[in-house]
Amino acid sequence: MTYARTEPTDQEPDIRARPPLVREFLLVAGLFLAYKFGRQAANGHVEEAFRNAGNVWDLERALHLPGEGAVQGLLLHSQTLIHAANTYYAAVHFPATALFLVWLYWRRPRHYVRSRRVLAALTGAALVLHLLFPLAPPRMLPAAGLVDTGQVYGPTVYGQTPATDTMANQFAAMPSLHVGWAVMVAVGLIVATRSRWRWLWLLHPALTLLVVVGTANHYWLDAIVVGAMLAVALVVFRLPPAARTVPARLSRPDLRGSVEGSPVPAYAGGGAPGAFASAVPAGSAAPRAFASAGTPPSFGAVGGSAEPADGADAGSRAPARAGAVR
Repeated sequence: MTYARTEPTDQEPDIRARPPLVREFLLVAGLFLAYKFGRQAANGHVEEAFRNAGNVWDLERALHLPGEGAVQGLLLHSQTLIHAANTYYAAVHFPATALFLVWLYWRRPRHYVRSRRVLAALTGAALVLHLLFPLAPPRMLPAAGLVDTGQVYGPTVYGQTPATDTMANQFAAMPSLHVGWAVMVAVGLIVATRSRWRWLWLLHPALTLLVVVGTANHYWLDAIVVGAMLAVALVVFRLPPAARTVPARLSRPDLRGSVEGSPVPAYAGGGAPGAFASAVPAGSAAPRAFASAGTPPSFGAVGGSAEPADGADAGSRAPARAGAVR
């Protein structure tokens, strides 16, 4: 017999699941550099990028998606708000993802390994799509009629001449890794933590989506495509189960027969018979001798029935048994 209580799982980091720090640093840095150089290799396809942008814009209108200008119009009501959106776009993307990985590495190593794999797979697939489908962002598309908020209000991470920008490939709008990484950060933290407030992490991808659309750096379809790609990556690289409470067995000190926290009935290990007797329902046919003397009762066959031979009852029924057995 045991008592059950609940206690948090994965409260302390599993050091055995933590990969070597130097190896992980070199691996993540190498993946980041490969992605940056890969984006640069995809730069320069100006005509194709603008042609694809026109097709994406027409597809969004055919699908009756809301116009990106509606979100930008809300931000342009306040110069402080649009400046904050540009700052969020420029300054939160990489640091938030890096802090996410660092925290998982130290506090949730099992979650870190799988999250790193998901991010690497998502980023690699995005790079392939950048190479195959160069896309000019809506801020460059005349038909969209949107403002390049980064250049007008600042800050911006892009050069004024997209075709000769040596710092970033501005024709890699599809898919939006700003949104993809933000969703992964939220999902990873929700799965890896136990706080009742953990669902608030969804505010990060929600704000990121509004920012990338409102600043005219991405189309709605950029976010939809990266969401589908992330879903596939999460299926391929399953994250560990969400942190939760599980029952923990505690052995009772007054009962014998427990081995390694697994309860064993007292009567099976030579324990007190009273423990067994107390579990017998009132009014049942269980013999009283089993609870008091600790010896099994003897049974006599009288008319095909079994009766206990104990105490006064045994003496009163002795003549009947003598006459029945010859």
